[in-house]
Amino acid sequence: MLLAANRDELASRPARPPGRHWPDRPEVRAGLDLVAGGSWLGVNDWGVVAAVLNRVGTLGPANGKRSRGELVLEALDHADARTAAAALADLDPTAFRPFNFVVADARDAFYVRHAGDGAIGVARLPPGLTLLTAREPNDPGCARIRRYRPLFAQAAAPDPERGDWSDWQLLLASRASATGDPRDALCIVTEGAYSTVSASLLALPARPERAPVFLHAEGRPGEVSFRPVEG
Repeated sequence: MLLAANRDELASRPARPPGRHWPDRPEVRAGLDLVAGGSWLGVNDWGVVAAVLNRVGTLGPANGKRSRGELVLEALDHADARTAAAALADLDPTAFRPFNFVVADARDAFYVRHAGDGAIGVARLPPGLTLLTAREPNDPGCARIRRYRPLFAQAAAPDPERGDWSDWQLLLASRASATGDPRDALCIVTEGAYSTVSASLLALPARPERAPVFLHAEGRPGEVSFRPVEG
């Protein structure tokens, strides 16, 4: 399982790059949101990866709601993706603002959806390429997906064992937008406070004795190099 992710966030929201930040969760390596204490993306020592995204129009916290960053830590408490997805589906949807969520291991990948219209739903992602933004998976109504899904499909597949992620790194750094709106690029650069602030690359090996490959750029891809996240 291969994952590439840009983090688009308010530049003023402080965070720390992925690491073992939680003494009560020593098996977790994830980015640390210094505002709410949760994370946006991480992996555990059992080979489970989890990532959360806001849905359209839900940026930032809300009074009376739990931080969505807690969901990443909740998922990474589990030793396999299927159990983690089931645990998230049992949460109270009224406790959180809407979110999109991915949890995966070397065998399975699941999309967890809370659109604010009822229960939290879980769907198994099919093999192959999935792009996820604040909308639905592979949503043709999303300008970013329309432009970049074909480019990922044409790109050379990463070779994590050789450290070669070159095509995917170029795509994560791309500021090209079919609409002219910089927010429709993969790497968002605007004059405002919201932009791409970091990026990550992850590979979960099929053999459980192999450690995940976890690379992180603490800044915009293309401007800052990807470096291994220390184990």
